[in-house]
Amino acid sequence: RAKAEARLLELAVQHDAKALKMLGKRILDVVAPEVGESHEAAVLEAEEERALAGVEMTLSDDGEGRCRGTFVVPSHVGRMFRRHLLALANPARHTDADLRDESGGWKPLRRRLGEAFVEYVERYPLEATPQTAGVNATVVVTMTLEQLLGDSATALLDDGTRMSAGQARRLACEAGIIPAVLGSKAQPLDLGRTARLHSKAQRVALGLRDGGCTARGCETSASGCHAHHDDPWSRGGPTDLANGRLLCPRHHRLAHSSRHVMTIHADNTVTYVMRT
Repeated sequence: RAKAEARLLELAVQHDAKALKMLGKRILDVVAPEVGESHEAAVLEAEEERALAGVEMTLSDDGEGRCRGTFVVPSHVGRMFRRHLLALANPARHTDADLRDESGGWKPLRRRLGEAFVEYVERYPLEATPQTAGVNATVVVTMTLEQLLGDSATALLDDGTRMSAGQARRLACEAGIIPAVLGSKAQPLDLGRTARLHSKAQRVALGLRDGGCTARGCETSASGCHAHHDDPWSRGGPTDLANGRLLCPRHHRLAHSSRHVMTIHADNTVTYVMRT
């Protein structure tokens, strides 16, 4: 102990508290190398057991369209999760407009990580979702046929919350959505099928054809884009190359926004204008 304290005092002259804490965890390698590795292994094992026993997560909806939450996970899971989000938030995957907020300023990292988290959840592979009673974790959207086809309409989710019809149609392009279309007497007309997503081969073909986001002026690469149906799948549009195009998350939201009109040009690019 005396040797360790003396060595750490020497190191404290050259290192800050954070670095000194890391060095302190390996101090036995310096003052008692014959027991250092076995001691570190025992300490790490105890830390990992405590971390696993203490995992928790809380989620709560604020009633204003937002969900808040906190979680505690083992450190290695946190590092993995952060790397995933940083990869999605990488500025190289986004245009200058995507990186700026509503006032024109640069989005802080916490905002970009939040947007990456949204993309992470919305684009989670359907085939990888867990199953309960043989069915993948699925969101069921209940709406009338008029609401499905309308621009200014809402949809009811199976947990009792609501979303705009445009949001439901946008999610149907990339997520596992089952539309439960009801008749005038709330009788199920069509329980539908899990939204037909573009296959991996189709995504590759769209990437080769489009090169990236097809919105004029957008430079988002194919890897950062969603596969969008020009003729919405929710309205019977096919999932094929002729009816598909690549759009970055921002322009994909505009494509399904009731406040914007998307125009497809002869060169297969698209532009948006605000409805008057």
